[in-house]
Amino acid sequence: MGTVWIEPVNSRQTALVTGGGKGIGKAIAVALARQGIRVAVAARTLADVENVAAIIREQGGDGLAVTCDVTQPDSIANAVAQVGKITILVNNAGASASSKFVGHDDALWHKMIDANLNSVYYVTKAVVPMMIEANWGRIINIASTAAKVGGRYIAAYTAAKHGVLGLTRALAVELVAHNITVNAICPGYVNTPMTDRSVANIVARTKLSEADARAALENSSPQHRLITPEEIAAVAVMLVGEDARGITGQAINVDGGTVQS
Repeated sequence: MGTVWIEPVNSRQTALVTGGGKGIGKAIAVALARQGIRVAVAARTLADVENVAAIIREQGGDGLAVTCDVTQPDSIANAVAQVGKITILVNNAGASASSKFVGHDDALWHKMIDANLNSVYYVTKAVVPMMIEANWGRIINIASTAAKVGGRYIAAYTAAKHGVLGLTRALAVELVAHNITVNAICPGYVNTPMTDRSVANIVARTKLSEADARAALENSSPQHRLITPEEIAAVAVMLVGEDARGITGQAINVDGGTVQS
């Protein structure tokens, strides 16, 4: 265990952000804390989440760092126990990898399903009873435009993200009577370490320069740019607010207009 809670700024709202040590998760954690929400930042690497929790506290917020492997129910249970009553859940943790389907490695398939879909199931299952007890909750699943459209060489990732969207819609219907909203945010390519790894993979496979590989991803958007983590965070902040209580079961694209459905 890293840090401990200080006196809550907002006793009604406590958020758990998985994959919160970097990129989108970090941006969401910091943005939620600026709204007066106490934020538990979870990831496998303690140093990363301690850094984000420290940033939150430096800005006057209430941040807690917890280690968690979102593919392991016991690890999730331990993390949730450290946080306490959770009313906001951001399922952001995930992983990406590419492979041609012919000759696809079964282990890679299972890894993508575990990291991107089973993780959402396990963490949400652990947290939802608290929201039902509170008769209020917000669940935000960070999906992908791959939750809506197919892509070459990402069959496992696409299948997992489509599953996240299906789970989002099913839970939105099931939990609506408890004042719990469940939504997905579907980013395109975002300027994060995950995209850096995608660039490196393109370079290795195609022999393009790093600059050309990055430009190829940028130009896949009509805006010819990568989305920023802060843009995703802004949508998350909107979804947790009371003014968004009528939004549930939705999948909001933040991709510069790449996918229009």
